[in-house]
Formats: sequence, structure tokens, C-alpha cells
Amino acid sequence: MLNIKGVIFDLDGTLLDSMWLWGDVAERYLKSHGAIARPGFREALRTLNTVEEAQYYIDEYGIDLPLEEVMRGRDSMMLELLLTEVQLKTGVISVLEKLREKDIKMCLATATDIWLVEPSLKKHGIAKYFERVFTCTEEKTNKKSPEIYFRAAEFMGTAVNETMVVEDALYAMETAKKAGFIVAGVYDKVSDDEQEKIKDVCDHYWIHIDEMLICL
Repeated sequence: MLNIKGVIFDLDGTLLDSMWLWGDVAERYLKSHGAIARPGFREALRTLNTVEEAQYYIDEYGIDLPLEEVMRGRDSMMLELLLTEVQLKTGVISVLEKLREKDIKMCLATATDIWLVEPSLKKHGIAKYFERVFTCTEEKTNKKSPEIYFRAAEFMGTAVNETMVVEDALYAMETAKKAGFIVAGVYDKVSDDEQEKIKDVCDHYWIHIDEMLICL
């Protein structure tokens, strides 16, 4: 049984089946500016927050626009697809309902910008479950640092060793684990090549997030 008082969820790839879309949009954005993604492009984006990703386009692909304009252009492409092609992962509502029933606090910690997060939460009816959304852009950090997790736990008033971080990305799991959080990994096909490493890092590993219900 999980001895937890709070849960910090990632969004893309953990609650939303959306990670596959980010790489597609990134390549489409480059193409719209006459640039073609080179081998390893998608892998390079895995650990970047949205500001770093936009800067990467500028530095590595010569996109000659201000940083904020690059971010807006990329996110505008993403928003329409998030609202038309992306669904919740299997079992998300059941898990969130059970956690709320048990009075376990919940926050989101995501690298996605808030103006993309809020419409997604509204579309799927899950905003009500979270006490607060923490984004890397607003917090001026990324998930290579545990700062966003510390801030979410502090906001919830839960100790690190009583707080679970649920992620789909290996590097974020490693960050949370080193910081002392309980870490759960959720399978996502975009990270298919990292699943064995993920299993080694995590305290819990689920193919589908509703496997969490067994532990509650």
C-alpha cells in the first residue's frame, strides 16, 4: 500500500497521451521556416522545457525570430492538435477520483506552458482535481532540477518522503528520485527505448496508470 499524502503528476505522456504529438509539431514548425530536422532531433528535445526548446530552434536551426515569437508560433500549432487529437490515458479519471476520495493532495508539474495546459485540463474535465499547476516556464526551471517538485510539495504541505512523483520521462524520474521523492513511472511509447532503465529507477512502474489503484 502507498503511504503517501500528496501526488505530483506530470501531464504530457503521463495523464495525456500526447508525447508523440510534440515531436511531430516541432518538426512541422521547423519545416514552416524552411528548416529540416536532423537525426537525433526528437531525442534532443526530451529534456528541454519550452523556453529551452525554442532557443534550440534558434541556435541550432537558425530560426531568425525573437524567442517569445518562436514559442508562440510553436504553441499555436500545438494547441489545435491538443484539443482535437489528444485523449486521456487509460484509467486517469479512476485514479484521480480515488486519490480525491482518500484526501490525497494533487498538483501538476509540467514542462508545458500554462496556456496550453489549462485548455487541455478543461477539455478533459480534470482541472478540479489539482490544487495548483506548476509549469517549468513560470517557475523558471526545468526537470533536470528538482526545484519544481519541491515547490509543489511545499504548496501541498507534504513531506518529500510522503510525496509521490508520477512521470513518463526517465530524466525527470531520476531527478525526483535523487531528491528523495517516491517515484512512479508510467509507460509511454515515446520512451520505449528507456523502459528497462525506468524500471530500475522507479519505486513503482505501471503500463497503465490505473494500476496505481491496486496500491491505494
